[in-house]
Amino acid sequence: MNIYVYNELKKKTELMFVENDEIDENEIFSDDSIRKVWHSGLEEWYLSILDVVKVLTDSSDPKQYIKKMRARDKELDSKWGTICTPLQMLAPDGKMRKTQTANIEGILRIIQSIKSPKAEPFKAWLAKVGAERLDEIADPEKAMERAVATYKAKGYSDKWISQRLRSIEIRKELTDEWQNAGINNPKDYAALTNILTMAWSGKSVQTYKELKGLKKENLRDNMTNTELALNLLAEVSTTELSRMQRPSGYDETKEVTISGGEIAGNARKELEAKLGRTIISSSNATTPELLDDAKNNK
Repeated sequence: MNIYVYNELKKKTELMFVENDEIDENEIFSDDSIRKVWHSGLEEWYLSILDVVKVLTDSSDPKQYIKKMRARDKELDSKWGTICTPLQMLAPDGKMRKTQTANIEGILRIIQSIKSPKAEPFKAWLAKVGAERLDEIADPEKAMERAVATYKAKGYSDKWISQRLRSIEIRKELTDEWQNAGINNPKDYAALTNILTMAWSGKSVQTYKELKGLKKENLRDNMTNTELALNLLAEVSTTELSRMQRPSGYDETKEVTISGGEIAGNARKELEAKLGRTIISSSNATTPELLDDAKNNK
């Protein structure tokens, strides 16, 4: 199928062909009348705000509806510049023009302000998710139970699920340590994660995802047991080194992250030398049974 992709390097939107199974339609509104662009840099879908409002309200003048909606919702209006991202989209005249777009989070925030029966299912879903998150805050065990149920429903093995849940705990300890070092910007977290991944696997997050045929999907959810174990070793090592060295700021934290990642990187290289093959796998969650090394190596 053909999709529009915003190329961050070229600063332009281009038409590209991808296989149907590469697109997760659960992540976007499937209505063809809503224009969508995949942002290759941020790895997110961006939707035309005008189209979403038109579809959900049946308004003959969606621009005017948006103007009145912003006047009615002062909080939304104050955050409009943050929610909206101007991206090139195919206009009705057939030309590429800058269009007000938003990612899924932004679109859902806008939907909260739309007074229309068509918007109610989305609002109900948001209320349900919000209630679930409050339950998880009050009782963290519920979050784990929900994660187990989700992974089992997708076909993951019990052994893989156990290892993945442990990796979530370790990841939380690492990000807490980064926060203690003064890391607060989400972009810095992403950059440090990329550095750590490169140090242990020899691949950037983007390259690793490309190997596995991923876009927005979580990389760890698509790792084999062995990959998870090495990623976990990298994160544990970085956390322990950080606790010992007490870095302050991004630059010092970066150096500690490289050191922690290299410990797991050396372990990977030694294991690969003994096995005579790479342990970096192209397998992904479309066939979750292939992610369980124990089953596949019997």
